[in-house]
Amino acid sequence: MSRHHEFTQGARDMLPMLLGAIPFGIIFGSLAGAAGLDPWQTLGMSALVFAGSAQFIAISLLAGGAGIAVVLLTTFVVNLRHALYSASMQPHVRHLPKRWRVPLAFGLTDEAYAVVVQRYARDDHSALRHWYFLGAALAMYCNWQLCTLVGVLFGQAVPNIGEWGLDFAMLATFIGIVVPMLRNQPQVAAALVAGAVALACHALPYKLGLMAAAASGIVVGVWLERRKPALQEEWV
Repeated sequence: MSRHHEFTQGARDMLPMLLGAIPFGIIFGSLAGAAGLDPWQTLGMSALVFAGSAQFIAISLLAGGAGIAVVLLTTFVVNLRHALYSASMQPHVRHLPKRWRVPLAFGLTDEAYAVVVQRYARDDHSALRHWYFLGAALAMYCNWQLCTLVGVLFGQAVPNIGEWGLDFAMLATFIGIVVPMLRNQPQVAAALVAGAVALACHALPYKLGLMAAAASGIVVGVWLERRKPALQEEWV
């Protein structure tokens, strides 16, 4: 395969994720102003942060009067999942020079990981799979910037756009990302526990429920992974 084919295939395979992100990005662009951000700050956050969930949490905390330290700490914890994505991708990209690894790391969103990890799972030993990675990541990046701009320009003209339920598209996208990747008991248990804790702790301030859910899911998943050898021995 050529570089061009890998790049365009990555962008093409990202299309379902782009469709799910469109309303999410538009809603962010329209709501950021209400949180105190001007249009340039809103566009700058999407360009430099490029993390939908973290951006929504940030503007929610800012609108609630939280201090910058709380905003930074909360978004940092929420984005710790990207460290797990990076660890998973590291064996596939460690041979690349830094000029490749840095932009690919920046573009490693939830959606990009879900698409790209499937490409690396194919055992074709292509030396050009990083071009696929770049195509997928760049497609999502451009889509997110455009949707933010649309939200900034036209979101205020649509009353109560945040209450239209359009963010369900991203929820459905995340379900589509997670469910196919749940392939064993620890993974399923981690997802179920995290979901249950998130619902139970939804009312906690500063999005602490999300942090509690993430921590609970990780603890359960790791514990069950370590228990697997012992459980297998019991069944022998």
